[in-house]
Amino acid sequence: MKQAGQKISMLTAYDYTMAQLLDESGVEGILVGDSMSMVVQGHANTLPVTMDEMIYHAEMVGRAVSRALVVVDMPFPSFHLGQHRAIENAGRILKETRCQAVKLEGGVDQCDTIAALTSAGIPVMAHCGLQPQNIHQLGGYKVHRDEEQLLADAQAAEAAGAFAIVLECIPSAIAQKITQTIHIPTIGIGAGADCDGQVLVINDVLGLTAGNSPRFVKPFANLRSTISDAVHQFREEVRDGTFPADEHQYR
Repeated sequence: MKQAGQKISMLTAYDYTMAQLLDESGVEGILVGDSMSMVVQGHANTLPVTMDEMIYHAEMVGRAVSRALVVVDMPFPSFHLGQHRAIENAGRILKETRCQAVKLEGGVDQCDTIAALTSAGIPVMAHCGLQPQNIHQLGGYKVHRDEEQLLADAQAAEAAGAFAIVLECIPSAIAQKITQTIHIPTIGIGAGADCDGQVLVINDVLGLTAGNSPRFVKPFANLRSTISDAVHQFREEVRDGTFPADEHQYR
């Protein structure tokens, strides 16, 4: 698709029903993101989610999808424990979830691990720019502007065997340069329109997220309001006795 100039669409999913809907809607990629730590489990960042929890959710997604590429985030610190442990953890994901690839955060610092995984037959998507698993070290969610480091990270990931790379929260001009420099697809999130594709969290796309959203998020629906209205109507009809009506009862 990169060679043909066709843009790649990717969204997150964490359960069977949503994954099935996304697959039927035609997106090219589905990411079982460690963002589930925040949007599903209610944590403040991505760090608490475990390998077993990632596999539990990824298995549901993998079972629902018949056509899209399904990529699973390797949670912290599953790929920082040495190459053999990284292979073991990534291997579990492929063996137990029916998914096709893993994603890990890092570029130059993770090129040896990426190479080890790809040598073991495990497809790897890299992730550079803002790396949410490093939130404590970074001191917050910030735009990354070091062009030299970002380009080095992307090139190192490609050389190590990554088949694609997520670019998160970097200036669009830098993302454009990276996209034009490397041969593998770039998937942007807060990295401008010139990436080869885009990924967003499904809860953000559907307008389910409460509070302020990052600049790069665009809600394409307002399901939070729709759900709230439906639940309110259900409660009122139960209270006033209009639900269940005759057509909802067995005789």
